[in-house]
Amino acid sequence: MKRLFIKSVLASLAVAAMGMASAQDIKERTLKFGLNGPEGHPAVAGMKKFKETVEAKSGGKIKVQLFLNGTLGSDQATLSSIKGGTVEMAVMNSGILSSEVKALEVFDFPFMFANEKEADAIADGPIGHKMHAALADKGIIGLSYWELGFRNITTSKKAITKVEDIAGLKLRVIPSPINVDWVKALGANPTPLPFPEVYAALEQGAIDGQENPVAVIAANKFWEVQKNIALTNHQYNPQSVIFSKKVWDGMSAAEKKIIDDAADDAVKVQRTANRAALAANLELLKKNGMNVTNLNASEIAKLREKMKPVIDKHSAALGSTVAEVQAELAKLRK
Repeated sequence: MKRLFIKSVLASLAVAAMGMASAQDIKERTLKFGLNGPEGHPAVAGMKKFKETVEAKSGGKIKVQLFLNGTLGSDQATLSSIKGGTVEMAVMNSGILSSEVKALEVFDFPFMFANEKEADAIADGPIGHKMHAALADKGIIGLSYWELGFRNITTSKKAITKVEDIAGLKLRVIPSPINVDWVKALGANPTPLPFPEVYAALEQGAIDGQENPVAVIAANKFWEVQKNIALTNHQYNPQSVIFSKKVWDGMSAAEKKIIDDAADDAVKVQRTANRAALAANLELLKKNGMNVTNLNASEIAKLREKMKPVIDKHSAALGSTVAEVQAELAKLRK
């Protein structure tokens, strides 16, 4: 009873801190927040921080319900639900949103970013904000960028120690044109699949491998169906936290501020947790029998060279976006 009383007092104080006018503008509501990944997915730390912040700052009036493992549907199904207003929000790879705003495909370009610092500068700067702002015309509000991280290739048949080892493999890719094209450029066979179908496809031998950040590979226990991982770091994925514009437009300024601020507050927590977990996740993969290989500098150079035609092809379709990103990165690298 005492504990409930304390919680009630804290909630009242939270509302009081917002001021009476703001408190009156906050309605009782529950936000459905979806993710195509399990409990150990890199985005979950951010989702939990977001939930904690929103519920505290709204005085408990706004509740956040987390839906993991694609229970709200595939990314495309979730996008449709967000546009229709039946799902309030989700977090997904920013590149997936290129189906809505073509410029966001730049986040799927192979070897665009050398490290997390570069990726953060683009995502958090004017270029990233402009791309998220463009989503509004598609019925989507872009709140902030979290991260998935650098992607690596896993296989069941053979270890990858040189670029030629990738040829002939049937690899699952995120369903998007640039991902299909770079796999083809390596002589492999791309198989676009929604993420929830990947484990079963690996288990059944329908595909030979897949590519994802170490944290995702560990969270989904891919060591049970894959024997090898090559640390190629061939692509960096930020993740977009998105909200239904249909729902957003019906919210008060006070409610919008709470949600927007909470998504931004979660950025540091989410990225820090993901980056800190890298070494531990690699050890977990090794402990569970995965063979970890690193491509040497000359092989990485060869990998980059094979992907250049893909980058050129997709750069042409993005207009000035790629040039803007590359110019900003050139400043950072001086």
